[in-house]
Parts: sequence; structure tokens; C-alpha cells
Amino acid sequence: MASKFTVSNRTGWLMAGPAVLLIAGFVILPFFLAFYFSFTNQRLVSPNATEFVGMSNYRQLLGVTTLTLDPVRDDSGAVVMKDGEPEYPSLRTITRNNPDRPDLAGMREWFSFSLGGDSKTFVLARDVVFMKAVVNTFIFVLIVAPVQAGLALGLALLINQRLKGINVFRAIYFMPVVVSIVVVSLLWRLIYDGQSGLLNNLLGAISFGLIPPIDWLGNPSTALGSIIAMSIWQAVGFHMVIWLSGLQTISPTLYEAAAIEGASKWQVFRYITWPGLRNTAVLILIVITMQAFGLFAQIDVMTNGGPLDSTQTIVFQAIERGYGKQDISGGSAISVILFIIVLSISLIQRWLTREKT
Repeated sequence: MASKFTVSNRTGWLMAGPAVLLIAGFVILPFFLAFYFSFTNQRLVSPNATEFVGMSNYRQLLGVTTLTLDPVRDDSGAVVMKDGEPEYPSLRTITRNNPDRPDLAGMREWFSFSLGGDSKTFVLARDVVFMKAVVNTFIFVLIVAPVQAGLALGLALLINQRLKGINVFRAIYFMPVVVSIVVVSLLWRLIYDGQSGLLNNLLGAISFGLIPPIDWLGNPSTALGSIIAMSIWQAVGFHMVIWLSGLQTISPTLYEAAAIEGASKWQVFRYITWPGLRNTAVLILIVITMQAFGLFAQIDVMTNGGPLDSTQTIVFQAIERGYGKQDISGGSAISVILFIIVLSISLIQRWLTREKT
């Protein structure tokens, strides 16, 4: 006869079974399939048989090198100038059909810089768009994580008070979180409209017409920043609630003791509030980082990766290649790279914020 403990375990597993199956079918199994497909030439629809290609997809995505060139000189040895700048040999003549540098085949210029003198260093990449996506994603994470966490903490401190009607403000701040990100993106695309958008109209009214209309999503210099601002606004309420739950776990007696001792507001925050929020801060930092690396919906709805690839992101590239271009192997390789990046950063964050004994 089975014991109560055995029966309880069996009942628990039966109740958890559907969730476990769903997680296995939609999370665990796809991950292992993506890992496998990243080493093949798998296409979404193709009459050709799938072949194992090893690290070819990863080399194509991550291939980066540098090339230093001297300027073109005329017969007298003087540097040839073009538009006021030294002229350099065409990169195409070097990267195409060059028996001396077969490793440069298929590479394109990512960016260039000069360290002084006439020579110029070109950074070449096999997949420039993917490299831009990696840089854009890291820029997004590095800006959104601290700004969103800081704003959420500020809001949590403001509404963590026993005031009449404070629940109304909590609901208002949290409201953007419950609205679909697609709907929010569509609304903000109208706000950012370069001609008659709300933001341009507001800036024009405040400046009495001195600030001209700006195409926020159509300009490479402002597109990513616009999406960053919208993303911070949309999710700040969610992290505010997490901060608020952490604030409410701090014992009120600590604040009473601080008031008796005549501590200033800054001293109270530094020596009571912030130490009490340590575990909450670790959670929020990890959650924001993972969410930021998953940036996709805003890009897909508002810019579709443009203009000039200025808003490409890693997840957008993975989906665009896997389904848009039917390159399952390339999309899988991008997914594996993203997994390694997020896992590494999460482990580093956990190590830096560990309990020191």
C-alpha cells in the first residue's frame, strides 16, 4: 500500500504533468533542435537534403578582421585626395578574388578609423547586418537596464506611502504594462510620426515653431533612441511593482529608529532602504537584462529593422532569417549565440551581486 507521501508526490506530478510537457515541447526541445540545426544547412522549405556544415554558420556570423591600407599615391609619391580626404584602394579589389588574402573573401566594411598618419584601418565583417544587430542590442541593454530600473525605483518610492487615492496612481503607472506591446508600438509610431505626430506638434507648440518636425523613426540617428524611450516608458510600471514589493518587506521599525535618531532622507535610503532592496535589485537587474535582449516586437512594428539597419537587433535577425529568409540554420545559430550571451551576462551579474562572506 502506497504511503501518503508517495500518493502526494504522484498527485503533484500528475498536476504538473501538462505544464512540464508544454515546457518540454515548446522550450527544451526547440532549444536542442536549434543547437543541432545551427551546425547544418537546414532550410525551412528546400528540396535538398540537410547536410552537416560544422561551424560554417558561426564563422559566417562572427567573422571579423581588420585591414590597414595606405592611401593611393600618384607617380610623384603624393597622396591622392578626393573630396578633401585621402583616397584609399577599393576594398572590393582586395576582398574579391584575391589569391593572397583568401580569408577576406565575402567580407564587407563594417566601420573604419585612423590612429594618426596616412594609413587607415578598416574593420571587415562577413555579416555586417548581424554585427550591427549585436551592437544595437547591447546599446539598448546598457541604456534601458539602469534607466528603467532607476525610474521604477523612483516611482516605487513615491507611491510607497499611505495616502488617499494612492492606488489610483499605482494603477496608472502600471497600465502600460497590461496593454499589448504591439498596440503600444502602434500608438507610439503615430506619436513619432515625422509630419503630424503628437511629439512634433508638442515640440513645435512649446518652441513656437522654432523646432522643425523630426522624422524620429525614419532617421538613423534617432530611430534607436526613440524605441529605447518608448520601451522604458512601457515596462517601467512592471519593475515598479517589483520594487514596491521589496520596499514593503523592510521592517517599519527600522524607519522609526532612524527618525528617532534624526537621520536624513538620504541616510535612510542609503543605510536602510537600499540594503533592504539588495535581493530585489538583483532580480530586477537580471529580469530587465533578459527582457532587453529579447527586443523584437517594437522593432517589427515600428521600423522593421531600418532605417539603414540602425534598429536591427539579435532576436529580430534570428526571426527574419529563420522565417523571412527561410534560413533555419542561420536563425538557429543566432539563437544559440544569443543564449550564450544572455547566460554569460546573467552568471556575471549573479557573481557580482553575490553575498560576500
